[in-house]
Amino acid sequence: MAPSSNEADQKLSRSALIALVVGSMVGSGIFALPASFGRSTGALGAMIAWVIAGTGMLMLAFVFQSLSRRRPDLDAGIYAYAKAGFGEYVGFASAAGYWIGCCLADVACLILIKATIGQFFAVFGDGTTATAIASASLLLWGVHCLVLRGIKGAAALNTIATYTKIIPILVFIAVAVVVMAPELFRQNFWGTEQPGVATVSAQVRNTMLLTVFVFVGIEGASVYSRYAKDRSDIGIATVLGFLTVLSLLVLVTLLCYGVMPRQELAGLATPSMAGVMEAMVGRWGIIFISVALLISILGNYLSWSLLAAEVLHSAAVNRTMPSFLARVNKHQVPVGALWLTNCVIQAFLLVTWFAEYAFTLALKMTSSMTLIPYFFVAAYGLKLAYGGETYHGSGRARILDGIRSAVATVYAAAMIFAGGPKFLLLSAILYAPGTLLFFLAKRERKEAVFKPFEAVMFAALTIAACAGVYALAVGVIAI
Repeated sequence: MAPSSNEADQKLSRSALIALVVGSMVGSGIFALPASFGRSTGALGAMIAWVIAGTGMLMLAFVFQSLSRRRPDLDAGIYAYAKAGFGEYVGFASAAGYWIGCCLADVACLILIKATIGQFFAVFGDGTTATAIASASLLLWGVHCLVLRGIKGAAALNTIATYTKIIPILVFIAVAVVVMAPELFRQNFWGTEQPGVATVSAQVRNTMLLTVFVFVGIEGASVYSRYAKDRSDIGIATVLGFLTVLSLLVLVTLLCYGVMPRQELAGLATPSMAGVMEAMVGRWGIIFISVALLISILGNYLSWSLLAAEVLHSAAVNRTMPSFLARVNKHQVPVGALWLTNCVIQAFLLVTWFAEYAFTLALKMTSSMTLIPYFFVAAYGLKLAYGGETYHGSGRARILDGIRSAVATVYAAAMIFAGGPKFLLLSAILYAPGTLLFFLAKRERKEAVFKPFEAVMFAALTIAACAGVYALAVGVIAI
């Protein structure tokens, strides 16, 4: 069947897909990197962390590129690959986990927007005051109304915001290149007065969840594959978008070690890039970066809103989520998914009132929630290469894809482990009740809810969630 004119109007070009990838990744994280890395590691540890993260995420980008070619019939991206490879409940869990991760990323964006304004108007504080939460709620529902008017219009606005926010980051990098002091960089190189392998190893581990957060969004083009004008653009957009963002992240992080001592970097307020810019050029630097940050995060927030609603809608179309989430309006916007997404974001916003370090918590929880879907995508790529399905005797391509998928799988598993038990338990608290959507979908289809292996998985998830709730109640885990 030929697509309707309305559907055709919503198709996205390669440049729009690249902007979705870059716009999803470049947001609150890059502006907080100087202090985040300054608290955790010196320049050497930062280099090693970026090599590990860059390699692991590049392999994941190649997996998305390969899967877009090998399985063009799967046009729901991160969710569809997990379901095709490991069954319906794993597919659901990947969709739900990724969706919740998107919601938490939006919460992080909203907090940082208000914290940035709070540098000039004290009533907004650190982004979690009553005024900040109320104004963030207004922004939340304002963007909701914008997205209801059409995906392509929202994506076009995101493209404009993406190009706009890259320019100030490039200005920051250019100024840092001019003023950085090689001697100061050498002083910050080890990040400690007692250099050693064990010390650097600990520093690297402390930064790993931070690196995951700034790469979340790499799958943006894949999630939106059903809107692509040309499916070959999906893989190209993913890899080009990733390499662009990686270059910016590495430069921003490392150059700062040549501008300020590590102790001063660690003590900078959020957004710490503004503090570094102020140190380089004076007071106007903090204003310049703060304005750039607001533009950046607004675009980033819009990207996450689009991705969150899309993954819920795709899962509902494939009958793994309840049917009300598959509803679209006359502009082909998934209204059911969008309403549920923004209601959950609103609930998370209210919870931030009680969190001591709300931005950091949202940041790390986003990483934790999205790592599990990443793991299953990489594992499906490995399964496809190992079994030979779709390769038709293409031995070299199969071996290359197998290696890339194996590296991406090991990387995702290692990052889950590096996050520690705290974030696994907190993730389980969100995953377990989310299974209610799976129950509703199965009830609509009049099918048994779980297969035997899936029942075991759900039981383990429920036990972990109960353990997490108990740990929160007795104070073992604090938010």
